[in-house]
Amino acid sequence: MLTITQALYDQIVAHAHKDHPDEACGVVAGPVGSGRPERFIPMLNAARSPTFYEFDSKDLLKLYREMDDNDEEPVIVYHSHTATEAHPSRTDINLASEPGAHYVLVSTADLDGLGEFQFRSFRIVDGEVTEEEVKVVEAY
Repeated sequence: MLTITQALYDQIVAHAHKDHPDEACGVVAGPVGSGRPERFIPMLNAARSPTFYEFDSKDLLKLYREMDDNDEEPVIVYHSHTATEAHPSRTDINLASEPGAHYVLVSTADLDGLGEFQFRSFRIVDGEVTEEEVKVVEAY
């Protein structure tokens, strides 16, 4: 189960809405081994695409150095789907390289009348996708 604060939930959703119609992407880091998402890090979608996201390699390297310096790890890796449901695509599954992370998908299809808003979380390990419950709390 992913437990996330209302503030982080709201930040992820706001980023997805702001970048629409392109996919938004980012990370929420937390202390190593805690499983607790704490630091919201919106990233630039280098692909600038409504159907694909890609972290800028320089930004990603900088992020991982920051996390190492702060004894953090990616607890959530998130992105949006702009015209489809919030479920990992084959590309998403193939690119999932953090087996300990929660992969959050936000569907912003509702903004164009193509579907309903969704906020869902998945574990993706060795190509195996498992949806998990999302619990939104005021504070940890």
